[in-house]
This record gives sequence, structure tokens and C-alpha cells, in this order.
Amino acid sequence: MVETRQLGNGVRLIVKHMEGLLSVTMGVLVGTGAAFETDAEDGISHFIEHMQFKGTPTRTAFEISDAFDALGAQVNAFTGKDLTCYYAKATSDHAADAFALLCDLFLNANFPEEEMKREKGVVLEEIGMDEDTPEDLCLDLLSRAAFGKENYGRNILGPKKNVKAFTREDILRYKRERYCTENIVVSFAGNIGTEEAVKLTEEYFGGLERTRFVQREKQVVWKKGNLFRKKPIEQAHFAIAFPSVPRGDDSYYAVQVMNTILGGGMSSRLFKRVREELGLAYSVYSYTSHYEEAGMVGVYAGVNPQKAAEAARAVVEVVEQFCREGVTEEEFLRGREQLRSGNIFSQENTSSQMLLYGRRLLYSGEVYDFERHMAQISALTRDDVMRAISENFDFSRMAAASVGNAEKIFP
Repeated sequence: MVETRQLGNGVRLIVKHMEGLLSVTMGVLVGTGAAFETDAEDGISHFIEHMQFKGTPTRTAFEISDAFDALGAQVNAFTGKDLTCYYAKATSDHAADAFALLCDLFLNANFPEEEMKREKGVVLEEIGMDEDTPEDLCLDLLSRAAFGKENYGRNILGPKKNVKAFTREDILRYKRERYCTENIVVSFAGNIGTEEAVKLTEEYFGGLERTRFVQREKQVVWKKGNLFRKKPIEQAHFAIAFPSVPRGDDSYYAVQVMNTILGGGMSSRLFKRVREELGLAYSVYSYTSHYEEAGMVGVYAGVNPQKAAEAARAVVEVVEQFCREGVTEEEFLRGREQLRSGNIFSQENTSSQMLLYGRRLLYSGEVYDFERHMAQISALTRDDVMRAISENFDFSRMAAASVGNAEKIFP
């Protein structure tokens, strides 16, 4: 059972009651992230996410984490391109206490100067770790090659110079504009009743002042760039991307099946050809990203530098053959079943359900309808996937990125 409410100040609530479980995942989702930042703000959504855990008027950073541990609860957060999420998971008998702690860090964080100084060092180390993780670096470069330096091309962590320069006033200014009641969704999934969830949300969020929220406009343009970063590493890493559909497009599920067949697992075209038959890569896969205005289909591989050019040709050849020949009926049926089962499996996980239902409400104002979406997947035909292939691989608009100790892989 799924129910929604909206508080008088605009905060929205969604509750997915999951009978028979012993736990609850609760989340506070904010519709902001790297894609909404200016050049000067680049990285601030992520930095704020870190700082929310660093103390309130009644608890230090250690006391916050210690209180969650005392409940046997888990707490975490993440920042994306267009979403920031703070969440906790607790046994049902500790749900109220865990939610109180989550709300304390979300609503009452006071950003002590000493903690800001310390956390800047932590985030700078995270940026360094990202730079030293060539797969992550390559995919960050690919996003920038595809979308440019703004919106969906931004690195979530931001540049070091920005992180060093952020002030407490910068944080408060950004939060005043983006952490508005109309831009917040509270999501519960698990063994909790709707009335209890409503009562808790009213208790902690009902007193927030409703301020005027104005969404920032994004100018999204596909750039089809080609970026390279020279790094003294053992492997060469490369990725290519093609423009795809936004998340609300009618062909969304056909694109997911298409991606599964191309590079979504051990039976995929890319895995069989590039890894199993040619032995050119340990890791090779395809993936999709879908946003409000645009999307992308990407392919990544990590390879021996001496075989990088050969591997790149092999990847492109697989995609070209995929476009020429399409998919067999057997591949289509297997891919569709994988998509169906993945959606069914996620229904049994409170964390994925909290995020699924909360994100849907935040992005579109709609309640995710599991039965309807399963029917849409079941209704897919091989022709739908063939059409998706024809519409998602325009080589004249291909973006590329590579990282390694040799030269740029794609000319």
C-alpha cells in the first residue's frame, strides 16, 4: 500500500507500507545537485551533504553517529546530479527515534567553522581518491564530454579551489534557495503505518516556513566532445556515449532492455565479444543515465594500454553490429525478463523502495505505480527494442573520454 500527503508548507510525504518486514528505511530527498550549481557553487551540494552531519545545537558530529549506533540503525547520504538524499534504516521499533535523529541533522545542522575546516580536508581527500580511481575519472570525463562544463557535465565533487573557498554564508545562501519546503520529499518504506509516518513528518517538518521556491533553469546541450587525461597508471580506460531519452520518455523501458542486451551482464554482447572471445578487457559494460531533459547511453572498458586501440575498435564494432543486426527474439525475451526480475527484486528492499517512490514523487509529483510499470515492461516487443536501437546510437554525435599513460584512444 502506498499513500501520500502534503503538509501545509509544501513538504510532500510518501509512505510505502511493506507488510511482514521488521525494518523501515526513511529518507529526506531534496531536488538539488550538481546540475543546478553555478561555476562558483560547483561542488557545494556535495559539501553541504557532508556538513549536515557535523553537528547541531544539541549534538556533536560524534554524538549523532553514536546515537544512530545505539539504536542499531544505519545512516548515510548521497549527492547526485539532480538529487540529494539523506536516509536512515532502523528496526521498526526504533523508527521514531531514528527519524528524530535524521531530522535533527537535516533541519538543525549549524555548520561549525572548525568542522567546516576539517571537512574541507575530508572532501579534498575524496576528490583525490576520485582522481586516483581511473574508472570514475573516465566516466566523469565522459559526462563532461557529452554535456560540457555545466549542468549534467559537472563533477559532483566539484573542483578543489571551490571546496577550499566555500564559506558558511555560501552554504546558508544555497540552502535558502534550494532546500525549500516545495523542493523536499520525505519518504518511508517498510513496516510503518501511514498515520505514524504522517505524525512524525508533521512533528519535525510541519513548523518549517514556506518560502517561495523558484526552480533554476538548465540549458542542456549535447556537446559530443572527446576528452583525455594522461595518468601514470597500468591500464587504459575509455568510454563512449550517445544521446538518449529523458527519464519520462515512452521508450524508457525499451532502452533499458536494449542496454541489458548490449552490455548489462555476463550474457551481453559486449561481455561475450570483448572479454570472453577476444580477451581484451576485464571490465566492459554499458549503462544508461536519464535526466529531466536528456539522457545518455554509455559504454566503458578498462584494458591493457598496448591493446587499447584494438579494444576500442572491438567495442565500436560490437555497437555497430548491434545497430545493423538488432536483437534476436531470444535476446529480447532474456533482456525483458532481466528487467522484470530486477524490478521485482527491488520491491523487497526497503532502501530501494524509499528511493524509488520518493524520487518519483520529487521529480514528477506522481506516485510510482508498480503494476502499471510491470505491465509496460511485459507489453514490450522486440520491435520496440529494435526501434530504441535505431534511435539511440547516432555515431555523428558520439562523445568519448579516455584515461591512461598513452595517447588519446579516440582521435
